[in-house]
Amino acid sequence: MRAEAEAEAPSTGSAGPARYEALLAAGPEELAASLTSAGLPLWARELAAYRLGLAGDRRAFEPLVLLLNHRDPPRCAAAATALAVLADPRTARAAAALATNGLRTAYALHPVRLLTALRAPESVPALTATLSRLLAPHDPYWRVALACVEGLGTLGDPRARDVLTRAQSHPRLAVAATAALRGLG
Repeated sequence: MRAEAEAEAPSTGSAGPARYEALLAAGPEELAASLTSAGLPLWARELAAYRLGLAGDRRAFEPLVLLLNHRDPPRCAAAATALAVLADPRTARAAAALATNGLRTAYALHPVRLLTALRAPESVPALTATLSRLLAPHDPYWRVALACVEGLGTLGDPRARDVLTRAQSHPRLAVAATAALRGLG
């Protein structure tokens, strides 16, 4: 975010670095106001949402969910971190919706990891559904599938046995699926 703020200044004549420093020093009300202020760049909204999320302020929930579904992996990772700390009861449902959306599979890695961290009732069903869809031969999203396998192994829920058994036949998932199955007992 700092790099984006610094890069913004020379090209647009804006006060990117000053805005960055102001957001670092801002209190919750100023941060919340910046989430809806017109004309702010994405990095500024991301910083405000991240700081509010880490502070446990639920006003950050919706912007963080939008960032969790962003095409830029570092933004997704930061949003997932803040959402895990935020502990909003809507988080697991939102992460499950993002993880299971077949049109957004390329961006599902962080929602999958967040579901594992949350250990919510939605976690195992969402991870098994996502993994089942990704077991097709030559599926390009094997990293998301691997995250599902690892997550299901971490969660240790016996409902995952069938999909993990099927994952053993996938060359890139076999070792992790076998380890996950051992963890089920």
